[in-house]
Amino acid sequence: MQTQKLHRFLLLARISLAYIIFVILWGAFVRATGSGAGCGDHWPLCNGEVIPRAPSLATVIELTHRVTSGLSLFLVGALVWQAFRLFPKGAAPRLGAVLSAIFLVIEAGIGAGLVLLELVAKDDSTMRAVAMAGHLVNTFLLLGALSYTSWAAQKLARGEPERRFAAKPALAGGLLLGLALFLAVGASGAIVALGDTLFRVSSLAEGFRQDFSPTAHALIKLRIWHPMLAILTALYLLVLVFGIRARSREPQVRDAAGWVAWVVLTQVALGTLNLVLLAPTWLQIVHLLMADAVWIVLLRFVLEAATVPAAARSPRDSPASAPEFA
Repeated sequence: MQTQKLHRFLLLARISLAYIIFVILWGAFVRATGSGAGCGDHWPLCNGEVIPRAPSLATVIELTHRVTSGLSLFLVGALVWQAFRLFPKGAAPRLGAVLSAIFLVIEAGIGAGLVLLELVAKDDSTMRAVAMAGHLVNTFLLLGALSYTSWAAQKLARGEPERRFAAKPALAGGLLLGLALFLAVGASGAIVALGDTLFRVSSLAEGFRQDFSPTAHALIKLRIWHPMLAILTALYLLVLVFGIRARSREPQVRDAAGWVAWVVLTQVALGTLNLVLLAPTWLQIVHLLMADAVWIVLLRFVLEAATVPAAARSPRDSPASAPEFA
């Protein structure tokens, strides 16, 4: 396979990842500004029209999110097309591209369901909270698939052989637990962000009174558990990555561990600031951006720590080894 084509595919994978992050952040802006009902309960049309006339600000915000989301389908579609052209069946970049497309379709379906079921704007139902948590978990899975695609393509572009999973059970279990805990933190964070949007407070003291009030809404009562879970998860991840780093001689693993530590600590600081400043919209978006960064860096660490180079061979000559934990 020509190196130039590999580098072009890698560039497309990275552009797709960056663009999807932008779409995710704009979606958070839609939720934080209460603009989710800007197009009414119509989907894919906006208030029954392709291009609404004299739209309100909420309509413009929601319609922009729909347009940018729609463009991501074409971008990821191009990634899948290129992956099938360049890589054989079973190759890591091809698998990652297909998974990216699957999670993107699910993402669009969840978004459409939120609109059609009117789980937007001021809706404070349990169904919306569950849907928002599931929405964010799928978002992370989408980012993970795109990150995996980019990572695998980068290895090939550098002339390295494909890698296969070969982690011992204890290492595999520890890494999977770290990923699962992060997804749990993300899901709880989505619910907390929804509660912060729907139940604004004027002071930190008022927020604490709401948290411990026996008559408080369920979204408020759950708010106190997110920072506790986040801190415990952060401690676990720091112990995990530095423990693996101390036993590894691979420079990629050691570098990735350092990045995980930096982004995790930064995210904890942003979460604390978010609490103190009463979750302003701009900080919610920055907090989500850093959560995306933590997930991407953590996944890269897992890939470096749990894989070994497969037998060197041309990716077009024979299928790649199937990923598995040894």
